[in-house]
Amino acid sequence: MVITFLNPKVNIIIFYVNTGVFMREYKIKRGHDADVGMLVSKYFGAKGDIYKGIYFEVEGIGKIDMRCEKRNLFVNIDPPKKVSGDYSIIKKWNEFLFEATGKTTKERKKDFSKIK
Repeated sequence: MVITFLNPKVNIIIFYVNTGVFMREYKIKRGHDADVGMLVSKYFGAKGDIYKGIYFEVEGIGKIDMRCEKRNLFVNIDPPKKVSGDYSIIKKWNEFLFEATGKTTKERKKDFSKIK
């Protein structure tokens, strides 16, 4: 069962799946054309069809379920049991999201803050 919450003021959708996990939607910047599948391979070594969905695990981030639809990147992360103190993982994740969406951390935060 999937319930969709839509904020009418902003075109951001959050999916709540019956597992109790929220899936984040990252909007890809207009005019930005990146090969997200290639970027996943470059940063995390995972291969697969990003449009059908890729499931992989990254130390320090957790299990990642990612798919791309039109101009949106949907990401679901199950955090690891043991937290890593290595902050380079966060920097790597933010670099990946910047290259994939064309938006900086500040721009992505602004998109998420509009959901309230």
